[in-house]
Amino acid sequence: MIAALTEIVAGVTVGALQRQALLDALDWRVLLCHALQTNRVGLITGAERALTDDEARCFGDLVQRRLAGEPVAYLVGEREFFGLPFAVSDAVLIPRPDTELLVELALARLPARGRVLDMGTGSGAIAVSLAHTRPDANVTALDVSADALAVARRNADANGTRVTLLHSDWFDALGKAAPFDVIASNPPYIASGDHHLSEGDLRYEPVSALTDHADGLSALRILVAGAPAHLAPQGWLLMEHGYDQAEAVRALLTAAGYTDVQSWRDLAGIERVSGGRSPL
Repeated sequence: MIAALTEIVAGVTVGALQRQALLDALDWRVLLCHALQTNRVGLITGAERALTDDEARCFGDLVQRRLAGEPVAYLVGEREFFGLPFAVSDAVLIPRPDTELLVELALARLPARGRVLDMGTGSGAIAVSLAHTRPDANVTALDVSADALAVARRNADANGTRVTLLHSDWFDALGKAAPFDVIASNPPYIASGDHHLSEGDLRYEPVSALTDHADGLSALRILVAGAPAHLAPQGWLLMEHGYDQAEAVRALLTAAGYTDVQSWRDLAGIERVSGGRSPL
């Protein structure tokens, strides 16, 4: 079966077939598993069986869409993050391994039965991962997009977690809620006009979740300015940002009076998250 993939991909143009080698091997396997509704073990044990016409058509359609650039996560409707499965749609960003650093930092700073807020939750990846790892914690997540919140609710329920979800434009819906020990956020931080917005998977992801339509720092400024009113004494604000923004974000935190201001590097050695303690 695997050896004859190019023969069973019905409907893919000759030009596309010539580009199949550009597809990552993992992409092939994920798409084939999705078309056959099986897993990697199923592919191996069923390697000799013939595909049905429906399976071949489904796989061919998936390959053609992937060759056109559509992200694999949107094609199959799911992406793993922090060891958990997350449903995704074009209403939310695709969770990325880099963001796991933000979850790890929040977990390390969250006291027993602590309160944590995920701002701009999207798929709920950060909030659900926190709630799953720390069921004792009180986890709140908010987003300005009702469609994103629907995806986050689906993921919270599917992973058996307790997460309070709020429809809010940043801090607006919090009112006089009890203060949080940790506020974590992966906000829009790509500057308007950045060439990355027109490349790769980003072309298909929600623009408002990627860019602030300004200099890339406006959402981070909102977080830095608004968080102290919602943080417990010595509470932490932790923010993911772009590969070249750490120095600027530290400067924002320092100017606002945060203490213990620092940045942390991801697995690629890039300063990916910056944060500090609430001003005294």
